[in-house]
Amino acid sequence: MTSPHRLRPPASLRPAAVSTTLRRTCLLWLALVALLWSAIPAEAARLKEIAAVQGVRSNQLVGYGLVVGLDGTGDQNTSAPFTTQSLSAMLQQLGVTVPAGSSMQLKNVAAVLVTASLPAFAQPGQTIDINVSSLGNAKSLRGGTLIATPLKGADGEVYAVAQGNLVVSGAGASAGGSKVQINHLSAGRIPDGATVERAVPTPLNQGDMLQLDLNASDYNTAREVARVINAKMGAGTAQAVDGRVVRVRTPTDPDARVSFMADIENLQIERAEPAAKVVINARTGSIVMNQAVTIAACAVAHGSLSVTISSTPMVSQPNALATGQTQVVEKSDITIKSEPGALITLPESAQLADVVKALNALGATPQDLLAILQAMKSAGALRAELEVI
Repeated sequence: MTSPHRLRPPASLRPAAVSTTLRRTCLLWLALVALLWSAIPAEAARLKEIAAVQGVRSNQLVGYGLVVGLDGTGDQNTSAPFTTQSLSAMLQQLGVTVPAGSSMQLKNVAAVLVTASLPAFAQPGQTIDINVSSLGNAKSLRGGTLIATPLKGADGEVYAVAQGNLVVSGAGASAGGSKVQINHLSAGRIPDGATVERAVPTPLNQGDMLQLDLNASDYNTAREVARVINAKMGAGTAQAVDGRVVRVRTPTDPDARVSFMADIENLQIERAEPAAKVVINARTGSIVMNQAVTIAACAVAHGSLSVTISSTPMVSQPNALATGQTQVVEKSDITIKSEPGALITLPESAQLADVVKALNALGATPQDLLAILQAMKSAGALRAELEVI
């Protein structure tokens, strides 16, 4: 009797072949993931985001003016006499003479301070946004119009003239001693409210060298900026001077220089890990630490101490035959309560997540952590710089 014929699976479906195919597929996926991971730069940023050209910056402008057309919410003359003086001076320039000794009762005028930021390369005729803030005791600037106000720079020269209708985001109403207000009413904004009258020269087209100033001082970042620029534009193009300054040799032709800057400002720069720092806001109790913060093994005991003072009024009544007087005295009770704090061992932590877990184990409030972190720093257990703002 012959044995039945056994059907054998195809070679591609045998266990050894399936295992080999699966292994090859996994290796292919791992290689693809590694390739994609290597293509993504760690902590990379464009050059325009971490550095700026020296001298190419905005300039602050300021001016004093008047806002008119208010609905009875302007400055009061007795508390803000400069508003009346400013209005009289403006009327004289317009050919209107105010009789001497006359008292103007103004309710629809407010003295304001106008501020603006003149961007780099701004040319005459272009418009910029301005901010208008009340100087006196005006209740609201809503619905007002700013009269032509010259805006001056730090050198005293006029660089723009502002005028227009204010946009105030707040609203409010009051009646019978009650008042309801939403947002701020004594400040507003005028989009495109100032016209540039004078341009500020920039050193972009002066000489054959430009200086790039890094936003944060870091030797590794300065070296990386010089290396990336030299790799793109040729050796010797950029040179790192110190931890913040990188000098770049550029073409002398203005058009070629603009093209050169357009090419290098989008270069990807790999940023180094920042220095370990803990920022503490003592007023609000906020604590912020970056990813480089680590701690060494230490032991911390945290407890709370509370002092309670209570005063109870008591009547001191003299005897019937005594000559004293009845007086009210206070009896003060002072209680000091000290809650025990267990001694907790904090292990050495090399990652920010471990540091957070260790600090949370203390069960301390942010205000208590201010003192704990300072004590850990003094003991040498906190490997970070403390900055109090």
